[in-house]
Amino acid sequence: MALLPILEFPDPRLRTKAALIDAAEVTTPAFQELIDNMFLTMYDAPGIGLAATQVDVHKRFMVIDVSEEKNEPHVFINPEIVAKDGGRVYQEGCLSVPGIFADVTRADTITVKYLDRNGQQQQLEAGEVLATCIQHEMDHLDGKLFIDYLSPLKREMVRKKLAKQRKHVA
Repeated sequence: MALLPILEFPDPRLRTKAALIDAAEVTTPAFQELIDNMFLTMYDAPGIGLAATQVDVHKRFMVIDVSEEKNEPHVFINPEIVAKDGGRVYQEGCLSVPGIFADVTRADTITVKYLDRNGQQQQLEAGEVLATCIQHEMDHLDGKLFIDYLSPLKREMVRKKLAKQRKHVA
C-alpha cells in the first residue's frame, strides 16, 4: 500500500467532475488497491473523508471513517443522495484546503444510495457528522469545495493564506 498525494486548492484538477464507475471495475484488484491506498492516505493525513478527485482520480467514489477509533470504514461508489432533511451548520475543514475551517450549512440527515466496496447496491440513512462528511465528499466529486460556500472575499483570503503557507514551507 502507498500514500497518495492530495491535491490542494487552488489546483484546477479539484474542479474536475468525476465520472461514474462501471460496476465491473469495482471488484478488480487495481480498484481494490486504490481503495486501500485512499484509506491509508486519509488516515495518515489525518482526515475523516477523502474523495477520489482529491488524489487526482476522477472517478465517482469516496472513502469515509468518522469513528474515533478509525474502525468503521465506508466506501461510497457512485453515491446519490435520494433524500435530505433539516439543516445544520457545521464547521468544516478539508485535506485539500489545509488549516482552513469555515461554517457550512448542510442537510442534517440524508439518505444515500451507492455501491459498496464489493459492488453491492446499498442505501444508508446518515445524520450529523457522517451526513456532513458524505455531502462534503460528494461536493468534491462534482468539482466543488467547501470554500465555495463562502463569500468571494473570504475565498480570496483563504487563497492568499494558503499561498503564504506554501512560501514558508518551500
